[in-house]
Amino acid sequence: MNILVTNDDGIMAPGIFILKKELEKKHNVYVVAPDIERSATGHAITIRNPLWAKKIFLNNEFLGYAVNGTPADCVKLGLEAIYKDINFDMVISGINKGPNLGTDLLYSGTVSGALEGSLNGYPAIAVSSANYQNPNYETAAKFILNFLENNEIIDMPEFSALNINVPNVDYSELKGSKITRQSKRRYRDYFEPRKDPYGNTYYWMLGEIIEDDNEEDSDYFVLKENYVSITPIKSFLTDFEYMKKLKKFKEDKDGFKG
Repeated sequence: MNILVTNDDGIMAPGIFILKKELEKKHNVYVVAPDIERSATGHAITIRNPLWAKKIFLNNEFLGYAVNGTPADCVKLGLEAIYKDINFDMVISGINKGPNLGTDLLYSGTVSGALEGSLNGYPAIAVSSANYQNPNYETAAKFILNFLENNEIIDMPEFSALNINVPNVDYSELKGSKITRQSKRRYRDYFEPRKDPYGNTYYWMLGEIIEDDNEEDSDYFVLKENYVSITPIKSFLTDFEYMKKLKKFKEDKDGFKG
């Protein structure tokens, strides 16, 4: 397959290099990634500034193009400009340093890179290694390569993607993989006021993770049990159950103005 690869940790992050090397065992890989880390940029795109694409070499080997934009920018630019003559089969975003679980999906540049691929009509995967300090990228990369060999990704529904989180263990220690749902895992944030050298106050966001969704089909529960979490996601956010309630309310109550 022809695969476009991006990330949000930046083109020099080891995760994207290791993923590229592993995928190249079976596929053609084209990298377009941010020039610096763009974590937690969500699905932002650049519309007021020019985008630059620079060829990057690592150990005298062409790695890909570095772009001064977001992961979504990189996917757009890769598909529609830099590699517009390539017939791509899919888009993969990662390997992210640390997991993307629960509400992380709303903020994650990694996930948004994959969803941008799906919006452009391509099967797409976001992949993360579930450790911030010492991620095992090799396990995640090997899992993705084998996953592509054993699953019909081409049957992925339109505008959908897979969010895959891989436990931070050796490949032989993986118990397997499970299809999961996005959990309610989220953060309790707080802001610590600090002073700069000139005495001005600034704020540093801190927080703690809240994991109160302990059902066995949730993404983080499965991950803690050393299973790979595979969560199907989509770009469109309509709450259809709530929509039904609102429609019924409108029908039942005179004067309701939507």
